Amino acid sequence: MPGAFAMMLALAVAPAARAEVDAEVTTSHEAGATHGKQKWIRRHAPTRMMGELGVFGGVMLPTPRLELFQPDTALPDDGFRRLRRAMPEIGARAGFYPLRFLGLELEGAVMPARLRDVDARANLWAFRGHVVGQLGLWSVTPFLLLGTGAFGVASGRSALGKDVDIAIHFGGGVKIFATDSIMVRLDLRDTVSARRGVENGLGHTGELLLGLSWTPRGRRKPTPADGPRDRDGDGFLDDEDKCVEVPGIAPDGCPRSDKDGDGFYDDEDKCVEVPGVEPDGCPRPDRDGDKIADDDDTCPDKPETRNRFEDADGCPDEVPKAVAEFDGVFDGIEFDHDKDSIKASSKKILARAVSVLTTYPKLKVEIAGHTDSTGSRDYNLDLSRRRAAAVRQYLVDQGIAAERMSTRGYGPDKPIADNATAGGRQRNRRIEFHVVDE
Repeated sequence: MPGAFAMMLALAVAPAARAEVDAEVTTSHEAGATHGKQKWIRRHAPTRMMGELGVFGGVMLPTPRLELFQPDTALPDDGFRRLRRAMPEIGARAGFYPLRFLGLELEGAVMPARLRDVDARANLWAFRGHVVGQLGLWSVTPFLLLGTGAFGVASGRSALGKDVDIAIHFGGGVKIFATDSIMVRLDLRDTVSARRGVENGLGHTGELLLGLSWTPRGRRKPTPADGPRDRDGDGFLDDEDKCVEVPGIAPDGCPRSDKDGDGFYDDEDKCVEVPGVEPDGCPRPDRDGDKIADDDDTCPDKPETRNRFEDADGCPDEVPKAVAEFDGVFDGIEFDHDKDSIKASSKKILARAVSVLTTYPKLKVEIAGHTDSTGSRDYNLDLSRRRAAAVRQYLVDQGIAAERMSTRGYGPDKPIADNATAGGRQRNRRIEFHVVDE
């Protein structure tokens, strides 16, 4: 387990090591103005030559049958007694971090404990040291640690007596730097030590610690990073740059603006508020205001009539009578019972559809299938789709371009008559043509 932890520690600190070589964060000692402008998440990040003096408290969860007592053959089980499952822990620590990502710490802690089977108390204690690897890039700093030290007990012989073992501990946590000098810290650890009885091997004692630390920071020789910063690298120092996060140009360090998003910068765009085209960033002229540019408008001085008939030519018009009659229910198209095969008697009425679509080659339609309510809805939806597709295929076979026609099945969802009567059901089984926008 310690070997695997050491590997995790190496992997964790490697990126920070590269960052340490690449750049050093500014500190409050030599870069007060710049330091104050940084976002909080970076403002109090760890620095080189930093110390830590702190106190902590928490809870320890000892392993069952912890091998920590003074043997006495005159007592039952040689004097071994079990501890209660949880005990408080208080202590103090001191640390030194020569690098932002690596440091050494010493700790002392006391754990007042009660015994499980007798009314007695004992004081456990620990004195230990460890190596800390941390991602020292932000004010919130995750870390891992690995170390060893003495793990002992001090009490009267009626409790556990006195004993000291060597223990290994490892764990991790997070540091939160509220300021350059004050830090809150949370540790979660596992202390590995002997268990009572050789056959039981090692035991794991958990610790959850919350601490408060003072973090004095060593002074260092000023570097270029301690001077005025140019965060976006555009040549404008941050205290003069109105857009410190985005590279810009004179006079204020901001990028050129394109307010209407048409690709023309505002200082070159003659229509700054309206998206336009070449050559000046203004929209194409549209004298009659029908949203069809004059050079595409057959009637540039007369607005288009939006009626789904030849709406792309820009001219006013009326829907021809043949097209108007074509738009809606197309009575007379019948199918074999419960099938999508078109009856021969329907060909005469379909010839009208072929005639209209041939006469008006720009006309586009939706072919809609409908059924009555007999049977399940899912079945009728499928049947209506298949019947609409069959009509479309018939028209394609008659020379009408397939891309001019779309199909949709509505099943029983849009009745035009009462499904309770035979006549009503007959009317509901229908095909409709709907003229759509070009």
